[in-house]
Amino acid sequence: MGLLQSIKRDIQAALERDPAATSALEVVLCYPGFHARQFHRLAHWLYNRRLRLLARIVSHVGRAVTGIEIHPGARIGEGLFIDHGMGVVIGETTEIGDNCHLYQGVTLGGTSTKRTKRHPTLGNNVVVGAGAQIIGAVRIGDNARIGAGSVVVSDVPPNATVVGVPGHVVAYHDPGNDTVVRLPDPEWDALRSLEERLARLEERLAALERALDEAKGTSAPAGKAPKGG
Repeated sequence: MGLLQSIKRDIQAALERDPAATSALEVVLCYPGFHARQFHRLAHWLYNRRLRLLARIVSHVGRAVTGIEIHPGARIGEGLFIDHGMGVVIGETTEIGDNCHLYQGVTLGGTSTKRTKRHPTLGNNVVVGAGAQIIGAVRIGDNARIGAGSVVVSDVPPNATVVGVPGHVVAYHDPGNDTVVRLPDPEWDALRSLEERLARLEERLAALERALDEAKGTSAPAGKAPKGG
């Protein structure tokens, strides 16, 4: 895809995924995610030509302007939409597929200090919720959804929905039929069971306290008889 077509795809992605977007001109002038993507285009071009310092300077300027930090070495597919975007961090060896959607505060980070693949790989049509952290050289399958605030440190299969800390699969989405199959969640079931048991214990304790109060009332000592004259 040519440069102009790719930029048009960025604009179209914002118009498709943000109901608040009213025009292409608004996206071009007012969307920091769009601006960050264009800064990264130039930085990545310089990075691939081994102009690493200049690439980092362009990336740094983009971060200052948009609040979004994308390392020049990151590889990004077509149609990326960064929604709001403040605080998004995308590491050097990150790979992002086509038509992905990142919300504010997302981190695609690394854990290793070695010069190797140490950041996530996102497939196509992946949605990452606000504040989610995807750490390490993990793979996120096509059409996966990462819940807000989740911490993902292991691979995620295609079409899965992941939530929690650490992240775990709670459902699978079928894009063809637009249906969701929810999986059993042992942790949630255990918490719900504890809550129900606590509620029953509180009811029993309240009943015992009422019975004790009633017993005290019926066994209260009678008043003293008046003295004779």
